[in-house]
Amino acid sequence: MKKADGAQRIWEVDFLRGLAIILMVGYHILFDLGEFSGVKRFLGFSTDLGSAAWTAAQYFFAGLFVILSGISSTLSRNNVRRGLKLLAVSLAVSAATFVFDPSSAVYFGILQCLAISMLIYGAAFEKAGPVGCGAWGLLVFGLGAVLPVLKKGLAVRSDWLLPLGIPGSSFSSFDYFPLIPWLGIFLIGSALGKSVYASRRSLLPWLLPETFINTAGRHSLLIYIVHQPVIMGVLYVLGRMK
Repeated sequence: MKKADGAQRIWEVDFLRGLAIILMVGYHILFDLGEFSGVKRFLGFSTDLGSAAWTAAQYFFAGLFVILSGISSTLSRNNVRRGLKLLAVSLAVSAATFVFDPSSAVYFGILQCLAISMLIYGAAFEKAGPVGCGAWGLLVFGLGAVLPVLKKGLAVRSDWLLPLGIPGSSFSSFDYFPLIPWLGIFLIGSALGKSVYASRRSLLPWLLPETFINTAGRHSLLIYIVHQPVIMGVLYVLGRMK
């Protein structure tokens, strides 16, 4: 398995990214079925995703996706360019969701969080060592623990600080991943990339065959962009057929 530029792909990074995006799509299918179609269960899974278990699962595969993005940033030749492209895509997603349903619009969702994280990494951390990236990552992640107390003390009324995790009291977003703590998780991933994957090679001692999950991992951005319109389109057609 080779990249277009001839560099060897890291099999487990593709696989884990594919697993994360598939789990994310599955989560959104259950949410959409419950929210928009009134379905209570699907394939044995409840569509009521408000439980602690489902919340933990969502944070797990979202966190996995962000960590892998941090690792991948250490393998990229131009994170600023990647970040700008992803930022443009993320803004288009926000605009599209606002047009579709303003009450469910995406403001600073995971794509915008990753785009800004790439830009920050490219501007300030690309030449830093793994210890520096890891230390800053832990600091930003740790700030997430004190953020609820900080928000109460500030009594913020506007949304100007929402990228940092300090939105106004009336703020709501269908998909919200503020830089605190998620930039911290991204930087921890970059620390892993600079240390565990310093050789830019897979840690597996053998060459494994290509899988559907690996393919999904290589096309995770495209899958993320199109999966919600596809799900909603299918639900709309099925609703019209009833």
